[in-house]
Amino acid sequence: MRRGVSGGPEDVARVYLEAWARNDLVAQRGMLVEVPADFDAQHAKWRQALGIVASRFEELHLESEDDVAAVVTFHGVHTLRGLGDWEVASRLRFERRGNRWVARWTPEVFHPEARAGDTFTRLRAWGPRAALLDAAGAPLTVPGEVISIGLYPGRVRDVTAVAQALQTQLGVDPARVQAALRSTGAQPEQFFALIDVRPERYQQVRPVLAPVPGIFFRKKTARLTPAEGFAAHTLGRVGEVTAEALQALGHPYQAGDLVGLSGLERAQERTLAGSPSGEVRLVHRSGESVLLHRFDGAPGTPVRTTLRREVQAAAEAALLDVTQPAALVAVDTATGEVLAVASRPLGEALHRALTGRYPPGSTFKVVTAEALLASGLKPDTRADCPVEATAGRRRFRNFESEAFGASTLRQVFALSCNTAFIQLSARLGRGALEDAARRFGFGVRYDVGLPSPGATFPEPQDDADRAAASMGQGRVLATPLHMATVAAAVDTGRWHAPRLLADAEAGPEESLRPGTPEALRNLMRAVVMEGTAKSAAGVQGLMGKTGTAEFGTAVPPETHAWFIGLRGGIGFAVFVEGGGVGGRVAVPLAMRFLQELDAAQSSAR
Repeated sequence: MRRGVSGGPEDVARVYLEAWARNDLVAQRGMLVEVPADFDAQHAKWRQALGIVASRFEELHLESEDDVAAVVTFHGVHTLRGLGDWEVASRLRFERRGNRWVARWTPEVFHPEARAGDTFTRLRAWGPRAALLDAAGAPLTVPGEVISIGLYPGRVRDVTAVAQALQTQLGVDPARVQAALRSTGAQPEQFFALIDVRPERYQQVRPVLAPVPGIFFRKKTARLTPAEGFAAHTLGRVGEVTAEALQALGHPYQAGDLVGLSGLERAQERTLAGSPSGEVRLVHRSGESVLLHRFDGAPGTPVRTTLRREVQAAAEAALLDVTQPAALVAVDTATGEVLAVASRPLGEALHRALTGRYPPGSTFKVVTAEALLASGLKPDTRADCPVEATAGRRRFRNFESEAFGASTLRQVFALSCNTAFIQLSARLGRGALEDAARRFGFGVRYDVGLPSPGATFPEPQDDADRAAASMGQGRVLATPLHMATVAAAVDTGRWHAPRLLADAEAGPEESLRPGTPEALRNLMRAVVMEGTAKSAAGVQGLMGKTGTAEFGTAVPPETHAWFIGLRGGIGFAVFVEGGGVGGRVAVPLAMRFLQELDAAQSSAR
């Protein structure tokens, strides 16, 4: 092979470095006086040891040149996986052969201090992960030990038995078990973690789970919250980075790193984790280690949430024995700050409190009532409640065929009469219901701190669509979080976008029409004292609205159970998916929530 390329030393150096940058060892070898036997191996070892993913070269300078030799200096920038750029000033030596310049390769091309037989190494480490804090600034996450419960696919004998055991004992969605076993990358002896539990919970479930072939347990360190399941979906979990997360996070992450995989741990990953520190070292044949470069990492920064520990604990206690999918959210009526948010089941990834959107049913009558009050109606305005009402050639009936005859707005609100609200809303001016929905944040975009689609109120297409919308059915959808803000707005007369992060800027706000908040509080108190939530009449100061929202195509339709409430500066929503009747299912959960909260506040005094 004819060695070298045309041009002066700088020209040849530029071509050589371009080949090096694209890892073209064949082209590099073609420009050398002689090729070391381990040339390829040295480059591979250098890249692998330092985790070099890319190199670029700049600032070429002819340092010296005579008739037989030349030296070209250059500036190399090598990108080290998971650390960043390592900048090295080095040199290439050239010899003239005939009318061409060819390079004499030595290890100093990698670094000026490198000699034959030396090796490169690197160190990399993350500092302690910062904590998620509650509203008072106390840590919600601390290091501790958990038990990871999962599967060895090759040892599963009965998939149904495994799925049932995990669902019954821990609420793990059977679909997750099936997905783990069907995974194309599944190895018979590869452990698939499904859920992490504290040692005390492990001791409770082990007698049932351990005998089931295929279910196994592993100890590991993890981030612990104040109690099992405490704000689990919201705070999230930490684990080894997945391929998906690695692609999304990019630099400075690499395989094997521990990262936030869900909730605020994922959303605030870069803030909580900081950045890794590292070193590049040259190890001489003598064993002496020389520091060539240090990467200064940055510690993680704590993230303060708006969660109040006693309110969150009360929400968890309220849902403790609920076996159906459910959610409970509480917000500060003056600010929109989220004080508590809980989703069930814990073993399901869906954070239904924030991301689940459902027809709000009769809880939406708070919005419709505000529109009616803004139009001039009073709580004592006459309202009829027949068994059936027609709108746009569609017949609507009351739940369980109830009828109350001649009543008032206060009474039909308290007893949640659909037909009365359909007739009353038909008297509203064009756009009045849409404007009221907007005042309660429907259609308003906001950033909670975690994904949450808010609420939608599509413009009704006809009279029948408007009638359905007036009672929270049809195409009206809202998250449990959003319905908590609806209740909260009645307290202050101002709707505040919800937020989970204490230091985040306040989101959008909307004002209710003058005079309507006081009247709405009157109506919502009537729901508790004499209406569909009268089982909670003993709860001092409670105001609210029940909802039984129809969904699906079954006859009769299935229903979600709702209750939105207001007391002591806290607006809240209780939701049970497919739970049935709001007054019978959601109201008792709301009462338990308030009782637990009262007990916690009393003990703190």
